[in-house]
Amino acid sequence: MNHTDPIAHPFGNAMKPIFHQLNDGWNAEPYTPKPLIEIQGQDLLLQFLVNAFQFTEFTEGEHGVLRFPECKRYRLGPPNDDDWYEGHCRFSKLAPDWGEFYVVQGDAALLDAPQDWRVVMPTQQGGRHFLFYLRDNTFECVAENCIIEPRADNALYKIGKLLRIPPSDQFPPPYQRRRLCRSQ
Repeated sequence: MNHTDPIAHPFGNAMKPIFHQLNDGWNAEPYTPKPLIEIQGQDLLLQFLVNAFQFTEFTEGEHGVLRFPECKRYRLGPPNDDDWYEGHCRFSKLAPDWGEFYVVQGDAALLDAPQDWRVVMPTQQGGRHFLFYLRDNTFECVAENCIIEPRADNALYKIGKLLRIPPSDQFPPPYQRRRLCRSQ
């Protein structure tokens, strides 16, 4: 099976995913980003070291913090960068670049493939699929939105970084499972 051919993708006739890159002028530290997840009610906070090597407005050791309101579920685990480049990832050769932060639009089969999801809210309905490739892990979550957390110790907020949100007509609609009907 050729994993680079969307028709022969392990998900059969699944819609080829569309990736909207959200980070602009910032990224996670490329070697040891040290991701930390905190659940606050129905929200998830993702903290990570920012990339002070590429983006000199940051100081080494500073953190970025993203908030995912109304997080349904999340995962932090495989694949790492080696697996992605070797084609051992469901988004290998599909996602534009390793190490970036995306909102993904596509078929539910791609979202449901990993088995290591952690549930925050019992409902699986609604939300957008966020994907952040970190050095040794992949962070994914299904949430209503993503914002840069407005707090003084957040280097992204302190410097005034933004998320590159696509225009509303291009932004993926909330994630919904496809319903299969025998008759219309």
